[in-house]
Amino acid sequence: MLRSRLAPTPSGYLHLGNAFSFVLTWLLVRKQHGHLHLRIDDLDRERAKPEYYDDIFTTLAWLGLDYDSGARSRQDCLANWSQKHRLTAYNAALMRLVDAGGVFACDCSRSLLAQTAPNGLYPGTCRSKNLSLASTDAAWRVRTDGNTSVNFHDARAGSVTTDIAANLGDFIVRRRDGVPAYHIASLVDDTHDQMTFIVRGADLLASTAAQIFLAERLTFTAFTRITFLHHPLLLETPERKLSKSHHSLSLRAMRENGTTAEEVIGRIASMLGIVLPHPSLQALLEAFSPEVIAALTHEHLLSM
Repeated sequence: MLRSRLAPTPSGYLHLGNAFSFVLTWLLVRKQHGHLHLRIDDLDRERAKPEYYDDIFTTLAWLGLDYDSGARSRQDCLANWSQKHRLTAYNAALMRLVDAGGVFACDCSRSLLAQTAPNGLYPGTCRSKNLSLASTDAAWRVRTDGNTSVNFHDARAGSVTTDIAANLGDFIVRRRDGVPAYHIASLVDDTHDQMTFIVRGADLLASTAAQIFLAERLTFTAFTRITFLHHPLLLETPERKLSKSHHSLSLRAMRENGTTAEEVIGRIASMLGIVLPHPSLQALLEAFSPEVIAALTHEHLLSM
């Protein structure tokens, strides 16, 4: 059975780009009679706010998107589904990485990295420092040298090859505050939840490659067999993607301004090249075919 998930973060109000990704995932799962799980990525406790948790459930209900497992409210999430309950599993994966070798501690500050890595790629400053992994206020990074080319099949783009060293450098797997980083948490959760199909924005292609890179080191073979689909992004301007930091562009603001869920569904249908005389989620499901994915482009989405 196809198993997929919605994985929002409670770090801001959801926007139209989130709605597009959620609806696309829902359509693909429901068309194939699969299982849809709601996972809320809330490890970043500083950015997770009660109103952002609530917005996730409000938005899903407003759009009419049902799911088969996962939290049903903020209270349910915090009590039963929060990633804080899975820290033991994340830390176990981190220790397996340490045992496999190639993990090192890095005490570089953000200001230092801004000076020494203007292109965003970590320059390897702490590789040879031999700092203890028990050092306080130090992140853990995975050393990326040698052959770091990762190849995987994307359901829209076909064969994708990413060089981890060239695109991400020695990326972080545990933050300076001791919290497991996104790549580890997402990899462990997707493996535990037995995901077989993951829909993501095209901006996460490098993240997918990083997680496959880690999965191979951890021998999480099930993860390496997942089918990925990276869809084009909705852009606020030709140079900038939609962001949760712009509250005026959120679905919450759209609702408050009188936009209906049917109007949002109609816009998403148009982005998929589907004309709905009377937009509704059910009408979109009936008209939807997975074959439309291959025709998606940035330009098509920008025209909306």
